[in-house]
Amino acid sequence: MRELFRRLTDGFRWSGNVYVAISLSLLLMMALYMFCRIGFYYYNVEFFPNMTLSRFGKIMVGGLRFDLSAILYLNSLFLLLLILPFTFRFHPWYIRVVRFLFMGINAVGIALNVADSMYYPYTLRRTTLVVIRQFENEKNLGGLAFQFFLDYWYAWLIWIVLVYVLYWVFSLIKIEGPQIRNKTTYYTASSIAMVLIAGLVVAGMRGGFGESTRPITLSNAAQYATTPKDINLVLNTPFALMRTAKTPVIEKVHYFASDEEAEKIFSPVHRGDSMGDFQPLNVVVIILESFSKEFFGVYNRDEEQGNYRGFTPFLDSLIGHSRAYQYSFANGRKSIDAMPSVICSIPSIEVPFVLSHYSGNQVNSLSSLLKDKGYYTAFFHGAPNGSMGFQAFANSCAFDQYFGKDEYNNDADYDGIWGIWDHQFLQYYAKQMNNFKQPFYTNFFSVSSHHPYALPDEFKGKFKEGTLPIYRTIEYTDYSLKKFFEIAAKMPWFSNTLFVITADHASAQIQLPDYNTAWGYFSIPIFFYKPGTEWRGMTPEIVQQIDIMPTILGQLHYDKPFIAFGRDIFRDHTRPFAFNYLDNTYQAFRGNYILEFDGTKSLGLYDFRNDRLLQTNLIPQLPDTARAMEEHLKAFIQQYNNRMVDDNLTLKGSLLPGKSN
Repeated sequence: MRELFRRLTDGFRWSGNVYVAISLSLLLMMALYMFCRIGFYYYNVEFFPNMTLSRFGKIMVGGLRFDLSAILYLNSLFLLLLILPFTFRFHPWYIRVVRFLFMGINAVGIALNVADSMYYPYTLRRTTLVVIRQFENEKNLGGLAFQFFLDYWYAWLIWIVLVYVLYWVFSLIKIEGPQIRNKTTYYTASSIAMVLIAGLVVAGMRGGFGESTRPITLSNAAQYATTPKDINLVLNTPFALMRTAKTPVIEKVHYFASDEEAEKIFSPVHRGDSMGDFQPLNVVVIILESFSKEFFGVYNRDEEQGNYRGFTPFLDSLIGHSRAYQYSFANGRKSIDAMPSVICSIPSIEVPFVLSHYSGNQVNSLSSLLKDKGYYTAFFHGAPNGSMGFQAFANSCAFDQYFGKDEYNNDADYDGIWGIWDHQFLQYYAKQMNNFKQPFYTNFFSVSSHHPYALPDEFKGKFKEGTLPIYRTIEYTDYSLKKFFEIAAKMPWFSNTLFVITADHASAQIQLPDYNTAWGYFSIPIFFYKPGTEWRGMTPEIVQQIDIMPTILGQLHYDKPFIAFGRDIFRDHTRPFAFNYLDNTYQAFRGNYILEFDGTKSLGLYDFRNDRLLQTNLIPQLPDTARAMEEHLKAFIQQYNNRMVDDNLTLKGSLLPGKSN
């Protein structure tokens, strides 16, 4: 049998000169990348509904351009070693080194593509260096990697198979010695070939000969995308990583002749409250990991013929005694997007603020502003200290104290991966606040609804499972919050406290079709609870995470000017709006509509309240609406980008001109 296999493979060996070998090697990698793209699609098929053959064909053709660029970048040393115009490149030991290099670098490239197929549901975008930097402070990175290895064992199996295919086919490509015997002719021809190949490689890296100004980047994938989601299919992960290695994401824009002109349409300057005395309420902000609105019964009363109950019975009941909003949105898709949005009213555009080149900018924060009013401030996160960079960000926001796993100091309550179990850390949180001098502002960030959605032993079997594994941890954290409020209600600070409850981002676990949409990916709860008030239930208004900071300050009658990109949703008379960024596309919400804008032109306008699956593009029917929303969005982007680049996110001295939003 072994001899038969040898004879069969010998018949398929490609013998040729070095340039033929180079061409075949690159074609092999192009085929493997194309297979990875197909696998990416089928693994995440629910995120690309209504796919047609022509649409997929367009994606595949466009993907060739980005695959070639990535493959040429990754294999640049391999190519250089083989096109050098010297005879030693045909020596057996030299060929072995070159083959080893080719196998090693391309095995990594395949691994990145396969891994990203599994990771895409959590970010809804191709992985970039920004995503990798998100985990650079994790102390338990080995444990996380091992857990993902166990959960996604089949990804490793797929990678092994693809690497074996790469090895087997590549071994069939033979590199023969020089076929020109005359040395002068050989060196002349080889030198000319090296120059020509180098030119072709550079053109391939840049995306073609026509790219005279700059190489192709992530945004060029939109050329082959029927919908913004398709961009992630056109791209490949090695390309996304390399293209975000050094390029600054945030640059100044000039949609309007001046920033002052843009500020007349949108201004982040808030003048402060001059209508009454400052009210020193305690402030408690609770951020829940991956708590999509999909998990709440109160937000989904019309689902399943009115029989949908959700997995948050306690929070549903608390919303009945709060001010909540049917259309509440996150400003990002990652935990580190939520931190500046909630605490500083700074959204993330493409790159999370805390990982951007401008993360060192001076900013307003709830902590820094309230400390000037005599508040004690603290941040609570049950993960190992330093995880996700939260502790560093809390320090930059001027929190007086950080309480993490180290301060909790009891590893018996550690889940082994993410942090202290929510039910234990929430009890600790309540008891710690009982020791704080009032008024205080605290921020809590939960951990237990993270993948792999495990429960403490004593809670296994206590909650309904449902069809998604996250359901049990959502109900567990909801139960933990119930116990937190039971103990907090008995404490002397409780009645003088404003509670704000939200999520960091929507979950990657999606079942209801409405939430598998450009607006559903950002739909999270945002509600305000104050014991003793007459706040009740749901309103149909649009709100977003960056509204939390100015709304809290408004409730306290904060009387000084500050910068915030959101609005006081209780008191501002400006038109409600929301903003987020998906698939290299800006999204703006106003009234009934969501506008998709690529930075140059509007791509789509949808009535997201009535056309929940966003099937009808209304730009042809409502051009004036699209134009007005685009103008407001451009002013928002210009204020954000230009203030970010200029480190102008605080009011230095006197109040800047412009109306308050």
